[in-house]
Amino acid sequence: MIGRLPLDEQLAALRSVLSRNEVLVEVLNRTARMALPGWYLTAGCLFQTVWNVVTDRHPTSGIKDYDVFYFDDHDLSWEAEDAVIKAADDAFAGLPAEVEVRNEARVHLWYEQKFGVACAPYASTEAAIDSFAATTCCLGVRLERDGQWRVYAPHGLADVFNLVVRPNPVLAPREVYETKTARWRQQWPELTVLDWPSEPTTLTPASTS
Repeated sequence: MIGRLPLDEQLAALRSVLSRNEVLVEVLNRTARMALPGWYLTAGCLFQTVWNVVTDRHPTSGIKDYDVFYFDDHDLSWEAEDAVIKAADDAFAGLPAEVEVRNEARVHLWYEQKFGVACAPYASTEAAIDSFAATTCCLGVRLERDGQWRVYAPHGLADVFNLVVRPNPVLAPREVYETKTARWRQQWPELTVLDWPSEPTTLTPASTS
C-alpha cells in the first residue's frame, strides 16, 4: 500500500500517479511558462487524480476544474488579478478542462462575504493551502525552472493514497466540509470521510457569593 511507504517513495509514487493525468501535466507546464509568483497547482485535481488511479477510474474522472494559486501582495486590486486571469484564459486555451487562477494575497478581501467567516491575510500561497477544509486537500505541486517537481504537503500523503478525508477546522466552516465530502462520496464511494469535530465546550466559572 502506497500510504505506508517511506515518504520519498510516496513522493515518487505521487509524481507517477499524477503524470497519468495528461490534462494535469499540461496545466503544470503551461502555468510554469506564465511564471506566476509563488504558484501551485492545488486542491481537487491533485488528490482526485490519485483517488481515480487508486480505484481504477480514468485519471480525469469527476474532476471539476484545475485550481492554480499564486501570491502577489504588491497589488491587491481586482484589476491586477483580472489581468492575470485573462492571461491565463489565453494560456490554457484549447485544454479540455476549466482552469481557475486566483491570487491568494487577495482572499481576505472577499472570503467573509462568501463563506460567513473572516479570513486573516495570508502570508504565502502555502498558508492558503493550509486552510483548506480537509487536510487531505492540503496539497500543492509546481514545476521549478529546472523541471523538478516541488510538492507542498503539510499533512503528508498517506491519507491521499489511503482514500481518507480528514477535517481541517482552522478556517472553513463545517458546512463547507460536509458539502464537499457529500459530493465526493457520490463520485468516490470508497472514501472514508471522518466527521467534523464537535464544537469545544466553553466552561463558565461558577459564581461565588
